[in-house]
Amino acid sequence: METASEEKSMLASETLTFENPQFLQSLFANDLSLLKELQQKFCVKVITRDGWLRIEGDPRQVGKAKAVFGVLESVLRKGGEINAHAFNLAMQQELAEGGESASKLLRKGVLQEFADLRLLGSASKPAVMPRTSGQLNYLKTLQKNDVVFGLGPAGTGKTFLAMAHALQQLKDRKIDRIIVTRPAVEAGEALGFLPGDLQDKVLPYLRPLYDALYEMLEGDEAQKLIDKNLIEVAPLAYMRGRTLNRAYVILDEGQNATREQMLMFLTRLGEGSKCVVTGDPSQIDLRPRKLSGLLEAMELLRGVESIAFAQFDRSDVVRHPVVERIIAAYEKRGEQVSP
Repeated sequence: METASEEKSMLASETLTFENPQFLQSLFANDLSLLKELQQKFCVKVITRDGWLRIEGDPRQVGKAKAVFGVLESVLRKGGEINAHAFNLAMQQELAEGGESASKLLRKGVLQEFADLRLLGSASKPAVMPRTSGQLNYLKTLQKNDVVFGLGPAGTGKTFLAMAHALQQLKDRKIDRIIVTRPAVEAGEALGFLPGDLQDKVLPYLRPLYDALYEMLEGDEAQKLIDKNLIEVAPLAYMRGRTLNRAYVILDEGQNATREQMLMFLTRLGEGSKCVVTGDPSQIDLRPRKLSGLLEAMELLRGVESIAFAQFDRSDVVRHPVVERIIAAYEKRGEQVSP
């Protein structure tokens, strides 16, 4: 039986010292809750004061926690930005059994890519950054291809990141306008019988797209872009007959576009345009299901030049942590999960 003194002697302690308190606090994004999370995940005790930080606990766990701070320090000294997402990524990679350690991740420069790939951002709106490896690959795919299909479950950021990339392209004047659309499947032909003008009729279906815009931009900035017709949000049916030049066109909920609608949408692209289709093949509301234009596009367009497919899975869910567990539970039973 081990005595308290023997147990204490088995514990390790590492003290990390930095040039000033501000630099140290930047390593955990000035958020003490991140240090508490690290303590819980690594089963260590963290004490910090002034410009130093001490980690105490099992020697192996202390080493892992120290490696996390080593990676974060390297990223920060190379000009990267540490936020909650970068901090959590460093922890996740170090905790992953059989995965790449934080030190290997550092040598490959993967974490630096997360820190470098920032979109938008203002005094009151944080920059949009990838939070998972799947999101990082998605953004890199968007940069390299003219047509991208983002496929995966709810909450993985497929449409949100596409809109952020589109807004950055508009800001950089690489395109002249953004068009975001989605099919109003539930309304069907009854759409014309709903009260109000077009905006009133389709608003319930397009509201998530407006919400994303206002989350990324200042309120007045988003409205100005809409008023100037630099950003257009419209139902898919209103894309017919148009040729879209120097536009960034996003089709949300692509799994609910019919085969005819998908072909119509993809052939709207004009000179200098980019196109993104997001959707979840497991959540098709069309009946019969085989009529989905997304399923047909996935079959016909793989391997076509300048067209790419980015696949997300449950590990890319970036909503509340419990959402991933909910999706897993429903998937186990074979149920669909709404976005």
